[in-house]
Amino acid sequence: MNSVSIFRPASQSLRNTSGIYLDHHSTTPVDQRVAEVVMRAMVEDFGNANSIDHTYGEAGRHLIERASFHVAQLVNCDDADVHFTSGSTEAIRLAIAHAVGVADGRPLRIGLSRVEHPAVLDTAARAERLGLARLIWIDVGTDAQLDMASLQEALKDGIDLLCIMAANNEVGTIYPLSEIFGLAEAGGALMLVDATQAAGRVPIDLAETPVEYLILSSHKIYGPKGVGALISSTYDASQVHGLAATHDATPNVPGIAGMGEACRLMAEEGLTDNRRTAEMRDTLQSMLIAKLPELVVNASQANRLPHSLHISIPGVPNDLVVQRLRGRVAVSTGAACMSGAQSASHVLQAMGLSQEIQNGALRIGLGRFTTQDDITLAAAEIEAAIIDVKSALKGSSDD
Repeated sequence: MNSVSIFRPASQSLRNTSGIYLDHHSTTPVDQRVAEVVMRAMVEDFGNANSIDHTYGEAGRHLIERASFHVAQLVNCDDADVHFTSGSTEAIRLAIAHAVGVADGRPLRIGLSRVEHPAVLDTAARAERLGLARLIWIDVGTDAQLDMASLQEALKDGIDLLCIMAANNEVGTIYPLSEIFGLAEAGGALMLVDATQAAGRVPIDLAETPVEYLILSSHKIYGPKGVGALISSTYDASQVHGLAATHDATPNVPGIAGMGEACRLMAEEGLTDNRRTAEMRDTLQSMLIAKLPELVVNASQANRLPHSLHISIPGVPNDLVVQRLRGRVAVSTGAACMSGAQSASHVLQAMGLSQEIQNGALRIGLGRFTTQDDITLAAAEIEAAIIDVKSALKGSSDD
């Protein structure tokens, strides 16, 4: 089947009538090579993977097995440990519900950092409301890095399940998983790691750091939406608490096949692309600071995701800047899960940043298809938007 013509060439910039796309934390475009795998699974290898009485079903089952292999290769685990889900949110719910299900009957003591993704926070909070869990909070510093003293104190008091993300989805801070896992293991705690933003961008080796639950999402790594994975060697659907009831469903073969291909490409090309993206990110940061010396870079500049740039312009409301960039440059004021609700960022609050810094925060995420020309143009557009807002605010105050 000749379907290549309907897809964007892999080398082409993501620049169209909607502007330059720099919101890769929210979602990534589907890679052409992934899209072709998905298309074939939809129109050629369309068999139901649960119907293995004929070759059509066997073909679907084979696609799932191949995808499991590529997902496992990305994080160095056994294929059998890969459990596909509808996304990272479902995977998180299943992981926490499984931990509740295998507990000894008392409320599960869940330790979590104050900057975890809302999918983790909301599921843990629901378990607590139902009397199934007790939450233990771990503080972070101004760079969103864990307060290790707070972590050690929490582990000393007793934690059954420790939830720490591999990298923060808002400010990009990377967490020292190996060190944290060692502390959790010594303290007798299981560990859940949300690697949604980190997969393919931060080395994750489950042979060296065998956390009990690892969470992945396809659409953050140039795969299709609506598919993710819970990776666990201990997970058993029959032990999942009703907090997240499961049922046998027809597998999303096209989505799963696409996620497998996305993982294969991240494993093969991620290191090179990460270096390229980080260099462009640093260039964009330098260009903005040169024109806007008051700009503040949030979180650790030495320990962040390669595609991540989180900045603030004190005194310049971020929503007004984003409004002026609409149709020119796509950036965000915070996590996509909070879109539409102009609420404060729990991440920036936990970091203890001033209200002025929080109000001026912009999250910028580069990606595989971002070009140097995109960066040059985006820097000029962002600068112009900020200057425009500052001028409008000054004019309003002078009236």
